[in-house]
Amino acid sequence: MRTTWDIFCNVVDNYGDIGIAWRLARGLAGEHGQPVRLWVDDLNTFQRIWPAVDAAAAEQSCEGVTVCAWRTPFAAAAPAQVVIEAFGCALPETYLAAMGEASPPPVWINLEYLSAEPWVAEHHGLPSPHPRLPLTKYFFFPGYTPATGGLLAEADLAARRAAFAAGGMPAFWRRIGLDAPHPDELRVSLFAYENPALPALLDAWAADPRPVTCLVPEGRVIPQLAAWLSVPTLQAGASHRRGALQLHILPFLDQDAYDHLLWACDLNFVRGEDSCVRAQWAARPLVWQAYPQADAVHWDKTHALLMHYTEGLDDAAARAVVGMWRHWNGMPEADDLAACWTAWRAQQAAIEAHAAGWCDRLGHAGRLTDKLVDFVENKLK
Repeated sequence: MRTTWDIFCNVVDNYGDIGIAWRLARGLAGEHGQPVRLWVDDLNTFQRIWPAVDAAAAEQSCEGVTVCAWRTPFAAAAPAQVVIEAFGCALPETYLAAMGEASPPPVWINLEYLSAEPWVAEHHGLPSPHPRLPLTKYFFFPGYTPATGGLLAEADLAARRAAFAAGGMPAFWRRIGLDAPHPDELRVSLFAYENPALPALLDAWAADPRPVTCLVPEGRVIPQLAAWLSVPTLQAGASHRRGALQLHILPFLDQDAYDHLLWACDLNFVRGEDSCVRAQWAARPLVWQAYPQADAVHWDKTHALLMHYTEGLDDAAARAVVGMWRHWNGMPEADDLAACWTAWRAQQAAIEAHAAGWCDRLGHAGRLTDKLVDFVENKLK
């Protein structure tokens, strides 16, 4: 069923919102053949994750998606048959009024943030009638069980990852200016918000008995790294060694290159939603940093995902994963970070095996694009 879609994305202060909206738009257009307009209020940020975007264009075509600048005042536009508010962004009033006049009215979906918390399944798909207009908004919750909206993933993701592992890795290392890793070397990617735990983690890596190479795409954590190294600034291409730790600063990576980094590294420190999901699909161990919220609300999300993620791990390996995640998110933890890192290293083989199996289990929740298309088709019948 061919249906027109409008996706609205308000870029707040990070790359996750536009990253998810762009993956969703690409999937609906490329895999499901749907005509999609993606309305974005910050094309400069969008351009960072997808350099082909022209930040000055009012309208352009990228990967089969019509990308539109969401400007104020909002130019008149006929609503699509399906309208998605990404993460509760408020639709332009003129567009909302046009939706109320459309017959039949569009299927209106609020795409929520991903969470592993148990209440997600209970709220997924619930309707919310508009107080003034003849419209109903539906809440669509991505999640980790079949009763939710599933997870963002391309249909060929596993095949592309396998092809990269089979022959693409040497070219990737050359492209970012590194040799292939030594047999006893641990390669770690670090994509993080500012974090008080970072200096202790760097100290632990520097004291590791085996070499650790940390690859850091340009971002918010760079000033903390510079302070730890006692250097005034760090730019892409910089490389510094302290003890067992070699730090390499990478340029900001677009979405596809960042996937390759996750596939190539032995361990990935990730933040927010989009990079967390991609790290899980990478079939590599990860440590997640939830977006910090007032009153430590993000700890509930961290705990819920940990409960899912560590299911099936033996006790020692589960404790090692939990210790690292809790420390990294500022949660109370009995051991210091150095002890947690030592425990993680001791359980590394078990954690790696679990990460590969976890990637297979993720598929049981279903794919977000498939579930959205099915949901919409049922509403349009």
